[in-house]
Amino acid sequence: MVSRRAFLRGLFGSFLAALAMLIGLPLSYKWRKRMSPTRHSMPETRSGAIPLPYPRIRGEMSLEEAIAYRRSIRDYLDEPITLEELAQVLWAAQGVTETRYGFRAAPSAGATYPLEVYVVVAPRGVVLPSHDFLEPGSYRYVPQSHSLLIVRQGDLQEPLYRAALEQEWVLNAPVNIVIAAVYERTTRRYGERGIRYVHMEVGHVGQNIYLQATALGLATVAVGAFVDEEVQRIIGAGPHVHPLYIMPLAKPLEPYRVSKEELIGYIESHRKERR
Repeated sequence: MVSRRAFLRGLFGSFLAALAMLIGLPLSYKWRKRMSPTRHSMPETRSGAIPLPYPRIRGEMSLEEAIAYRRSIRDYLDEPITLEELAQVLWAAQGVTETRYGFRAAPSAGATYPLEVYVVVAPRGVVLPSHDFLEPGSYRYVPQSHSLLIVRQGDLQEPLYRAALEQEWVLNAPVNIVIAAVYERTTRRYGERGIRYVHMEVGHVGQNIYLQATALGLATVAVGAFVDEEVQRIIGAGPHVHPLYIMPLAKPLEPYRVSKEELIGYIESHRKERR
């Protein structure tokens, strides 16, 4: 049984497509896909949190390979990622890795943990185990329960793209991770120097995202050029939460690879130059 909401969405999409053809406007596959009726399903707990698949602590790619293959990649396939992949990347970013005190995957000055991780999900951007899709919108990651809390519902991809100075990889990715900071958590202990510690920490988290994405066969790129206040508004963060990074997450059009022989050849060529 198709819901009234899904029926109206499909009817509206068909109307726009017909209107576009009537006035001669091109309608890309991506936008046709976004206007098609989509089933959404979000298993929630009593608190309204969406539980994520449990993290894995062993993968198919070694740490050394992930370091070698890590690259900033901006060209993506027009495909969704899975909820399991998203969960694993979020855990690598800020997940709990020590169960006595709740220490996290990335180091933090004095364990003050000033960072908040938001996820902007595009329509049909994240596939659930049920083969439905995660509702589009903005979510906040909760490390302790390894879950997502929805902050804003709706397609926020286009506004985020504009706020990021129209960088196409932000628009084309099915998911954008936004890392933001509450500086006061660290500066109340360390004073002005705490600002430096926060910026160091976001670098740690960004590299964790890079390496975990690479190990999963995904792509990302660190984006720092955007209008802070607009991103803050789009993700639904408070005035004390300051965006620092946008990191698109997608399947790469072409993954980067380098061989051991290539690395040795490069090193040897530079050693010869110094002799």
